[in-house]
Amino acid sequence: MNNWTVTLHPLAEPELKALPEDMRARFVHIAELLEGFGPQHVGLPHIRPLEGKLWEMRMQGRDGISRAVYAAVQGRRLLVLHVFIKKTQTTPRSALETARKRLDTAP
Repeated sequence: MNNWTVTLHPLAEPELKALPEDMRARFVHIAELLEGFGPQHVGLPHIRPLEGKLWEMRMQGRDGISRAVYAAVQGRRLLVLHVFIKKTQTTPRSALETARKRLDTAP
């Protein structure tokens, strides 16, 4: 047992709840993979490194594509910092900045 946990930053929780149901279900599936196998054993198409400590969960649904940016914090905890609908090919710089700011003030 890897004993990883996926938690949501308080500001990321309403962002996740705003996603369509199929994307939220995909998020839960990826979070369960991360908790069950550990981030070192989960890869594309589920997760991908971004920059620095930031990684992304990659969700796709009927209505498009969404991402959840997260980082490993304190032991074996993965903290989801920012959840958003992706509208461009690359991850927007503003999404990375939001995630970084939340990581700096993480609970």
